[in-house]
Amino acid sequence: MRDESSAVATEQELSGRSRDVPWYNDTLDEVPQAARDLLEKYSKIPPEEVKDHIYAIREEAWSVWPYPCIGGFRFMNLNLCTTGQYPEILDRVKKGKKLLDLGCCFGQEMRSLMLDGAPSEHLYGTDLRPEFFELGYDLFLDRETCKSKFIAADIFQPNPELDALNGKISIVYAGAFFHLFDRPEQLQLAKRVATLLSSDPGSMVLGRQVGNVTPGRYEHATNEGGWMFRHNEHSWKELWDEAGRETGTQWDARAELRVNDRFRKQGYNAEGSRDMHFCVKRV
Repeated sequence: MRDESSAVATEQELSGRSRDVPWYNDTLDEVPQAARDLLEKYSKIPPEEVKDHIYAIREEAWSVWPYPCIGGFRFMNLNLCTTGQYPEILDRVKKGKKLLDLGCCFGQEMRSLMLDGAPSEHLYGTDLRPEFFELGYDLFLDRETCKSKFIAADIFQPNPELDALNGKISIVYAGAFFHLFDRPEQLQLAKRVATLLSSDPGSMVLGRQVGNVTPGRYEHATNEGGWMFRHNEHSWKELWDEAGRETGTQWDARAELRVNDRFRKQGYNAEGSRDMHFCVKRV
């Protein structure tokens, strides 16, 4: 990840790691079934210990950086396996294609793939904060068995380990990542992803993020004075059309906006906010 002090909050604002914010939940009412299966079957954690294990890791992660996905336990929501592309993605990785999880946090989506039979050595994760990689090993108890490569990198800056993957990635998963930035940075990010992806038709980037029925710049919910660009289906296509023109590539960019009651209940998202699920494929 890029240094998101500008995308989330400043170091000074976060110095106390306050829990008095709308995106911090004291309790996890129910562990999502996919996450419970992952922790019980992949990590071999006894069912009665799963919740306490999650709480312990969440508290350590909050002290590293208090993202909304940490405070709200949303790192336990496994999204990649719910996409229509998942069977194709799993098949590709099993056959040796590479997947990169952009802003992977604990690598939970990667572990979900592993549980379903994906070889861990074909999976790569990158995040700005390497502390999350260590917490991922602690969360999933696989420090000795996980052969995936985790790369601490700012996606906007040159990085030898990440640059070595240019043109070699078949799938980029970008969950809750693009929406952290304003549109000029999103365009830069799209071009960087285009460089990472293989030239094979069908190479893809997919994920989910906050969108809006009215595309434009919105104040960051968690960073006073910060801005993020939220897309609808048409503005998302326009972004990738522009990235294609500037890189000499072509993309079929599709997105779908879905109502999410969480936005309304938490009360810090703009009117018209939606969950945006997207898939962009190289033509």
